[in-house]
Amino acid sequence: MPQLNPNPWFFIMIISWLTLSLIIQPKLLKFVSMNPPASKTPTNPDTTPWTWPWT
Repeated sequence: MPQLNPNPWFFIMIISWLTLSLIIQPKLLKFVSMNPPASKTPTNPDTTPWTWPWT
C-alpha cells in the first residue's frame, strides 16, 4: 500500500511546517491591528421603553 510509505510525505510535511514557522508566522506576528479591542470604551445602549399602540 503506497499511502503507508512515509518517505515522500514526511519530508513534505516537515518542509511545510518549517515554511510556516520560519517565514509565514513572523510576518503574521508583525501585523498590528488598527483597531485593537482593548481601546474601545464600553457604551450603554439606549433603553427607552417602546410605546405600544394597543396598550
